[in-house]
Amino acid sequence: MGVGGLWDLLKPYARLEGPDFLVNKRVAVDLSFWIVQHETAIKARVRNPHLRLIFFRTINLFSKFGAFPVFVTDGTPSPLKSRARIARFFHASGIDLSDLPVAEEGVSIERNTAFSKCVQECVELLELFGMPVVKAKGEAEALCAQLDSEGYVDACVTADSDAFLFGAKCVIKFVRPNSKEPFECYHMSDIEAGLGLKRKHLIAISLLVGNDHDLNGVQGIGLDTALRFVQAFSEDEILNRLHEIGTGDSPIFQGAIKSLDDCVPVSSESSLKIKCSHCSLCGHPGSKRAHLKSSCEYCSTSNGEGCMKKPEGFKCDCSSCDMDRREKEQKKQENWRIKVCNKIAMESNFPNDEIIKMYLCSNHGDFSEEVGPCISWGSPNTEMLVDFLAFHQHWEPSYIRRMMLPMLSTVFLREMAINPVKTLLHGQYEFDSIQRLKIRHGHQFYVVKWKKAVPALGSIMNSILSEESDMQQDVVDVDESLDLGDESEGPRIHVEEGSCYLLTDENMDIVRAAFPEEVDRFLHEKELKESKRKKSSSLRSEGTNEKSELKSSRGVQLSITEFYRSTKVQIQLKPGEDLPRVSDSQGDGTSKEKRKVSNPNLSKSVRRRLLFK
Repeated sequence: MGVGGLWDLLKPYARLEGPDFLVNKRVAVDLSFWIVQHETAIKARVRNPHLRLIFFRTINLFSKFGAFPVFVTDGTPSPLKSRARIARFFHASGIDLSDLPVAEEGVSIERNTAFSKCVQECVELLELFGMPVVKAKGEAEALCAQLDSEGYVDACVTADSDAFLFGAKCVIKFVRPNSKEPFECYHMSDIEAGLGLKRKHLIAISLLVGNDHDLNGVQGIGLDTALRFVQAFSEDEILNRLHEIGTGDSPIFQGAIKSLDDCVPVSSESSLKIKCSHCSLCGHPGSKRAHLKSSCEYCSTSNGEGCMKKPEGFKCDCSSCDMDRREKEQKKQENWRIKVCNKIAMESNFPNDEIIKMYLCSNHGDFSEEVGPCISWGSPNTEMLVDFLAFHQHWEPSYIRRMMLPMLSTVFLREMAINPVKTLLHGQYEFDSIQRLKIRHGHQFYVVKWKKAVPALGSIMNSILSEESDMQQDVVDVDESLDLGDESEGPRIHVEEGSCYLLTDENMDIVRAAFPEEVDRFLHEKELKESKRKKSSSLRSEGTNEKSELKSSRGVQLSITEFYRSTKVQIQLKPGEDLPRVSDSQGDGTSKEKRKVSNPNLSKSVRRRLLFK
């Protein structure tokens, strides 16, 4: 959706952000974009995949990422958008579009009934969650961009690139909770610094290559051509120039285009000036005859034998050649722009003022500038949610409560950060301690222990214990590789010294804001454990070294040649000393023993035993 190829153009300027980026940030979510993603889940035969996706993704966005989502739904589409939808459908069906009726004022085509029903069910589910839902007059991404530009939210979550054209400052394309990969975050300031494009530049590109409201654009102009064309104008003049070119009211390019060094003007003197002759040997200004006698000022050989032969691909750097090249390049650029302008002039009703007005409009919601949108977050209505999901999804109430507990714990921690009054989570559990630091999908969390405070109210604990291993039928049948609905991990049961605890994964910043003393105690205990572990490991390594030394000093099994030492003496000659003299200097007893051992009358085995005795 949006301008074709625009995401690929902007991708080099995206920032890769981690989950901490969204902590305590308000984000406007294009609800229709989320609902459309449930089509993949249909292949797995999941019941009501749109409700499943919204349920788990909302919990993850609110509890795991720590964000405050504001959901935006589509309103009545404009006549141009309705015509574009019909044209897209007819084109996909191979039907001729010549008989397609022209869009009239006030005539629009609503989405199909099935999709509208999905949206209505998702809105009902989000309201039970306590999430704010705002309806746009037309496109949801337009209202998301308005909320972002006016400071009501900090970012938009949508895959529709039209959000930039509507004035968004920060757009997040995808948010994948169960993935190690960081998500792409696009800032308009980075796009402006990298490509020199501002909001009106992007609008001009959409008019040239086509958009959701005009699928055709200008025939023969692609994204690269449109980018190169609009970069030649400033933001204030680009749309006016398109009007002038489209209506033919202005001559094509009257020196208003910036290229090279602002397009060096061609003076009358330079236009009448004839290019001077160049030497065919060295390629510099002058004649070959003169350069054979003495070298030119550009070659300046020391031996005075004349100029050197020019290398292959040589280009002269004199002022005349440089000016000539600039003029040729300028003429080439002007010819290219004239071709582009001719293509634009051939289009009827270009540019479409209605599309420009729609993109530049700053009122896409049913609220006034003085009052602003009604955005507030409430607490989830647990019992109503259980009834709603049990009816639509056929889930067991125990399963629904277990999956909702991470969201309830996040609400509890945020309330504790604002008003630190000792209360109970869901009226039954109290904060006990931080068990450990957990890393899941590359994200760090605190594993928090919740202790049962009121034994009488044991419905949730008992249901969790009884249903811990009992998954719903549609959960079991789903292929795990599809990552349907971004299903989050529910609370776990931890038994310690006869007491049962619930373990939940909580955002580290939210836990610190609610219980700073507990976080400091946990980090201090962790440092002590680390220091003890290092000391024990060092002592263990020292003990291992001492044992190895004792083993080596006590008794090591020797090889047979080391155990049975030979009586042969290794003789080393000193410098200048003869072998016979050295042999004579040895004791007579040794030589006699050798002679005895080497007696040929003895058998070979006896001689060997005598030798190693």
